[in-house]
Amino acid sequence: MTSYAPRPRQQGPLGRTGVRVTRVPPAPTMEIVAEGTMMTLDICPPAGGQKLFEDVFLGGFECSCHKLEDGRRLDLTTSTRHAEFVDIDYERLRSIGMTACRDGVSWVHSTRGADFDFSRALPMVRAADRHSVRVIWDLMHFGWPDDVDIFAPSFAPRFARYATAFVRWLSNETDQVPFLVPINEMSFLAWAAGDVRCMYPFEAARGVELKVQLVRGTIEAIEGIRSVAPRARILQPEPVINIIADIEKPKTWRRVESDNLLQYQAWAMLSGEQWPALGGHSKYLDVLGVNFYSDNQFTPDGVTILRDDVRYKPFSKMILEVYEKYRRPMIVSETGSEGAHRAPWLRYVASQCVTAIRRGCELHGITLYPVASHPGWVDERHCDNGLWDYVDDSGHRPIDEPLAREIVRQRGPLLAARAEMLQRARSEKSGTVAV
Repeated sequence: MTSYAPRPRQQGPLGRTGVRVTRVPPAPTMEIVAEGTMMTLDICPPAGGQKLFEDVFLGGFECSCHKLEDGRRLDLTTSTRHAEFVDIDYERLRSIGMTACRDGVSWVHSTRGADFDFSRALPMVRAADRHSVRVIWDLMHFGWPDDVDIFAPSFAPRFARYATAFVRWLSNETDQVPFLVPINEMSFLAWAAGDVRCMYPFEAARGVELKVQLVRGTIEAIEGIRSVAPRARILQPEPVINIIADIEKPKTWRRVESDNLLQYQAWAMLSGEQWPALGGHSKYLDVLGVNFYSDNQFTPDGVTILRDDVRYKPFSKMILEVYEKYRRPMIVSETGSEGAHRAPWLRYVASQCVTAIRRGCELHGITLYPVASHPGWVDERHCDNGLWDYVDDSGHRPIDEPLAREIVRQRGPLLAARAEMLQRARSEKSGTVAV
């Protein structure tokens, strides 16, 4: 896979919306014509010395709503009681210094025939404004309405209509500039649901077909979102993995190389680097998110490679590999562990992020995912993986003290590294040299 290569400058026509897009990678602009005046807006402006969030830590609320093999549908926003106690949950975020979070609006629960009802998200919007929390809204976190055929040609326009309707509604409810994840982990979903029958619709040998559908849906959704909110920010989270070849099985080496490269394919499709017939372009890559857990490095037969293994690739190197390919602002969009491993894992991830930032990566923060513990998808076991645990009827969630202390310890080095990075960016932008 080749790295990102800019396309020649080209201009699109004025459409019915009065919007002209000037595609100049890596930061296209949009000219809006209204009542005889024209203003130029960045479509996906790089941070350019400006932080994306006040704090370096974000919280992530589990919001999966996909169907299981037995026909049950998950609704983690409800089963964690986050929907019920969102105001207190956002207040909790601020109490530990977090100023932003990932949260979800459900396509499943927002659909009313041909219309939409986003009233379920209204308490989240009100709580976010009340506590000054910047929400990154997941629009499709592994779930879609029962009457949607994700393989059908109608999927992309239908998803785009939903995404556009939500942003239009959101823009009427808050002054916050929308920040959105159109589809969470397209590569993982395509593999799990399209190749290995792990997730709905439990297909095999249709992973590439599904990934194409998800990318097509994302492109159409971004177009719809920006027609309503030109300054909206878009986060594209994908897992970063490292499959480690067996030195004694050279016939598998090329397949391992290919499988490792596939982790970038959704971004490559969005940027137009691969499958240009999909309509991909650099303007569809804004902020990149990397999702990283302790089992993201493994052998071809699925054996997890642990951090004390000499074959383990430093997380900082994985972050930098993504950044060097696409040169976009980044966050760690998901990371976490369970039980007593939570604080040590965060210590490792945070230190690796500091290293990546100091080596040139424009990394803006780390998302603790999930920030509130949740029941297991299939077995409903108590996943002890959050900063806060299950909530009681009064809204109290016990906090994991070792993880809370680790957040406080790691915040200083991360803030310092980010400040250096932002100063570097400002100096480069102004043509001066940072010292």
